[in-house]
Amino acid sequence: MKHSHYKDIPLEEVTMEGAKKASIRRMVTQNDGAPNFAMRMFEVEPGGFTPYHSHSWEHENFIVEGEGVLTTEDGEVPFKAGDILYVEPNFTHNYKNTGNKVLKFLCMIPHDKPKKEKKETVNPFASGVANNC
Repeated sequence: MKHSHYKDIPLEEVTMEGAKKASIRRMVTQNDGAPNFAMRMFEVEPGGFTPYHSHSWEHENFIVEGEGVLTTEDGEVPFKAGDILYVEPNFTHNYKNTGNKVLKFLCMIPHDKPKKEKKETVNPFASGVANNC
């Protein structure tokens, strides 16, 4: 178990190319014993944004404070404190602070890249090809 205040967790600058005035707190990680998911809090200063990028895993977000837009391939989606966002895998996106105070949002992601599901054979004796039986 882990119990702490979010302000006790170091705030680190997001150094990925394309980020501006964005920081991250790694609140729950594998180092805490979490086997499946990480919880991070991003803090984006007014006028700042995260990199425009995509990857093979999803994001689950909760907007804690502030307002902004989620920029995607399909356009911009405005959001505010109290909103939730789900960003699908392989969906190009970034988060922009459009307000006049710090944007804070939680971002949950899986630790591992998604595994491809193995399709089960309904008939264990079938090879997938008709065998005239």
